[in-house]
Amino acid sequence: MWILQKFFSKLMKISLWKIVLMALMVIFLSSLIIKTLEPETFPRFMDALWWTMTTVVTVGYGDFSPSSDLGRIFTMLLLYTIGIGAMGVIIGKIFESLTLYKKMKEEGKLAYKGNGHYILIGSSRDKLSNVVDEILNSNKKCDIVIVDHSNESPVQHERVHFVSGNPAEEEVLMQANILESKSVAVFTDDRIDLPEYADGKTLLIASRVEHISKHYHKNLYTIAEIMKEKHIALFEHANVDEFILSNESVSKLMAHAAIFPGSSRLFKQLLSNTEGENLYEIVKKPHWNTYKEAAMELFDLGATLISDGHALDVARKHNEHIPDGTKMFVICNEETYNKINM
Repeated sequence: MWILQKFFSKLMKISLWKIVLMALMVIFLSSLIIKTLEPETFPRFMDALWWTMTTVVTVGYGDFSPSSDLGRIFTMLLLYTIGIGAMGVIIGKIFESLTLYKKMKEEGKLAYKGNGHYILIGSSRDKLSNVVDEILNSNKKCDIVIVDHSNESPVQHERVHFVSGNPAEEEVLMQANILESKSVAVFTDDRIDLPEYADGKTLLIASRVEHISKHYHKNLYTIAEIMKEKHIALFEHANVDEFILSNESVSKLMAHAAIFPGSSRLFKQLLSNTEGENLYEIVKKPHWNTYKEAAMELFDLGATLISDGHALDVARKHNEHIPDGTKMFVICNEETYNKINM
């Protein structure tokens, strides 16, 4: 018994694939031996292999069983001691590997291998939760990768992957598979009180993203949350694609609500994908020549064209030609949006 305990203690230290290989060899050799010992009971190798497997996993259907004393002794000595023990070790190793994988995933130590995902960097748990909900509601197939200094994911969801580390370092962003992402959103660090320091950290991360974009010749779409509007020029210099003013946007929204009662409901509807009428992005149809033609056809379908992706002045340039590949924004419901894309 002591020898078996020592054997299995050493076996547990061996890697899983080596144990599986050893178990397969034992099963194969056991099948050959039992077929040799009792050729009448096991006329085919498949019969011997079937008996070996059902015996090792303790199922024992009883359709095949050794009839000779030598065959029964072989079964007791080899399969019941080594075979069952090896299967126990394999099962233990599998659970150990799954536990380790889950632990490393929760701690953000695993690299993300998918593509077409959204990367969210930093911010508070509540803000990230709201952003994740909006993205998942608008895109039923996408994945989200959160990058942050913390030791555990701030949002728990089967489609949310977490990478722990400094987002200003290239190796951390590469672990999030940034080169295959749809966009990178950098949020203001709520733990920093001074706007200059908070925007400085955001700018550092955004600059790292732009450096990766140039180095690997990838057009990475970057969105940055900024606390001070006067800092936008610095982010434009870093080639950040979009800017979201955090504190000042709230102040302006409050002012609009005070001047134009009810306007905040319109903004809320535009900012949320859970409402009936939402903001959608569409691509120019080949037969649309001018903005007026596009707007009239969209209006007949039940959608309102509000922007060409850069400005809200489409009504003033209704006779201008729409460049090929122009991405435009419309307001409509999901049913209408699906009709437009047909």
